[in-house]
Amino acid sequence: MNNESSTQINVFKVAATYIGTVVGAGFASGQEVLQFFSAYGINGLFGLTFATLLFFFFGYTILVIGKALNVSSYVEVVRFTNGKIIGTIIDIIITVFLFGALAAMIAGAGAIFDQQFQLASLWGTILMAIISLLTVITGMKGVINAISYVVPVLLVSVLFIAIYSISINPITAADLQVSKSIEGAAPNWFISALNYASYNLVIAVAVLAPMGAKAKNKKTLLWGALLGGLGLGIGIIAIFFSILTNLDSVSNVEVPMILIASKIAPFIQLIFAIVLFAEVYTTAVGNLYGFVSRMNFIAARFRIWVIAGTTLAAFLFSQIGFSAMVKYLYPTVGYGGFLFFAGLIYVWIFKREQLKE
Repeated sequence: MNNESSTQINVFKVAATYIGTVVGAGFASGQEVLQFFSAYGINGLFGLTFATLLFFFFGYTILVIGKALNVSSYVEVVRFTNGKIIGTIIDIIITVFLFGALAAMIAGAGAIFDQQFQLASLWGTILMAIISLLTVITGMKGVINAISYVVPVLLVSVLFIAIYSISINPITAADLQVSKSIEGAAPNWFISALNYASYNLVIAVAVLAPMGAKAKNKKTLLWGALLGGLGLGIGIIAIFFSILTNLDSVSNVEVPMILIASKIAPFIQLIFAIVLFAEVYTTAVGNLYGFVSRMNFIAARFRIWVIAGTTLAAFLFSQIGFSAMVKYLYPTVGYGGFLFFAGLIYVWIFKREQLKE
């Protein structure tokens, strides 16, 4: 990676990068929101509100720790929050998940090519692997810029689809009744929201920690985390209502939002499929950057080979399939992420003095 000392991080870039790192194939497709929120009916609103608050608080905490310690990798944050032993366990969980999630995004790109464009999934996986590799080679600045451009388009897209869906098909008692027959991702909306925020922050810490170190001051981080959390909340609530009002028809499909978009018009479906591909890209880039930044013990002159080797390995691993990886990998990591949450809370209560500028 190139010299990034001149990278200028403003509020918008913090917020957009935060949102772009979290959203991806599961979020933009609607599958995550269906399983973690819409499956609980109207109670899902409590869950998504709770998750939004978690995104703000823990996102801000990670950014501030990253700045206070001037970190170059998330591992320094994890060791600071959870100590050497537990920190090492969390470090391993995050590192494995970053690689697994990168492979899942590459596989997700293949699924989009297959299901939406009627092209061989192999071409989608190859394209995603190549553009992710090229972006990460440019360093943190390239990662942030790439994500920043895509995020506003996603939010506008899901808001449009949500408003249109609800206006022509309001939520009924029958829709809420259908939600009772759907098995959610956790025993109840509270644990589901906690798990959802947990595994997403496990991904986000890889980019948030080093980004925090590059921000001018804590005010930038505060507003960036606040707008990022609100942006995520708005995106989730838009998808939540879109799914809830179409619950009967989307409860058993792989990509609910594509089906909902198709009900508006074929060209809207095509546009959203392209947006979805772009969002998969932003998450893939964040995961690859985070994984490679963890390999900071390898000399900088070999970094390009680490990026290329990681991308190739993830491409090969992606052949397992998108849904299979998401089904088993994400919730497991979410529960493991509770340890990281506990460490962040501990730091906020007992080590807050060390985070002051």
